[in-house]
Amino acid sequence: MNIIILGGDGYLGWPVGIYFASQGYSVTLVDNFTRRKMCIEHACPPLFDSCSASERVAKWSSVTAFPIDFIEGDVTDYKFITQLVREKAPDTVIHFAEQPSAPYSMRGYEEARFTISNNILGTLTLAHAVKEIDETIHIVKLGTMGEYGTPNIDIEEGFITITHKGREETFLYPREAGSLYHTSKIQDTDLLYFYVRMYGLRVTDLMQGPVYGFDTPEMCGLNEFRTFLNYDSIFGTVFNRFLAQAVSGNPLTIYGGGGQVRGYLNLLDTIQCISLAVKHPSSVGEMRILNQFTEQFSVRELASLVQEAAQELGIKVTSQNLPNPRIEKEDHYYAPSNSSFLDLGLKPHYLTKDRISEMLEQILPMAQNINPDHFSPNVRWN
Repeated sequence: MNIIILGGDGYLGWPVGIYFASQGYSVTLVDNFTRRKMCIEHACPPLFDSCSASERVAKWSSVTAFPIDFIEGDVTDYKFITQLVREKAPDTVIHFAEQPSAPYSMRGYEEARFTISNNILGTLTLAHAVKEIDETIHIVKLGTMGEYGTPNIDIEEGFITITHKGREETFLYPREAGSLYHTSKIQDTDLLYFYVRMYGLRVTDLMQGPVYGFDTPEMCGLNEFRTFLNYDSIFGTVFNRFLAQAVSGNPLTIYGGGGQVRGYLNLLDTIQCISLAVKHPSSVGEMRILNQFTEQFSVRELASLVQEAAQELGIKVTSQNLPNPRIEKEDHYYAPSNSSFLDLGLKPHYLTKDRISEMLEQILPMAQNINPDHFSPNVRWN
């Protein structure tokens, strides 16, 4: 099978790409290095040094029997995308090529404008190119559980059936974003649903929770193949930030009361889910939405898990509650469904104390490179 991965130089794009290559797929990675440029611009580099995309792909091709093609390009460039799709004739396009940070999107007008324009126009460009060239191409799009918000009812997988005044209809599940980034993802979903209904595209939209981890078997323990690990308050997830704070002797920073609950998953399970989505594609004219997470934790629970694992390694870790820079519910009902991937055969990697200890031990040698100034939240919603 022939796969294009947009955003193939990113935190998820690279490990997903080398996984599919190692499985014998023909893989083309596409990126314009926006993530790398933003990290430089905001002086918050990833913890692990990463060689350039071309060097990484060349190294991969030299030590494995599974070559990868890399093309530099912008997902919002319609001419580029149409040429790419025509030349590569993919069975599947996996779309990761978006600005992924909620804090970045709330930092100021320019960051908000870039988030909205890049994310929405990129999705529009891809959908329209597929519609024009080959509507049977399967689009696998990375969404986010953050699209749903924290409603006071159970969260279904993408759709909900409503009975109103004696009549019944099925709609996209109501969405209530907590940032402009999440708002752009909602509009992605609406755009794709439009193209499915109007033009019969095949789309799988993955509502993914926060991902943790930075190593996969395909990386073979080589630094050149490791994916990005951002621990700062703009691009880092809460769990990766906690890991960096623990090994560097800084308190774990809990926003507000720490009761915010989200669905999390291991990087290995992200790869599993995307592989299952590719192997079980949606039908022509079908918009399939799957909730992609394996476990739920509050921020307080995550902090406690990291503290316990660190203590067993002889690392004393404290925590600190900070005024919440975001506008969000800190104590709320949260009951999302995630049965579809389990039904497809997902075998979860759960967040055990041993798994956390393993990640802490991998980061410990880099502790001297961690800049504690990056932990403080410097973007406030209000």
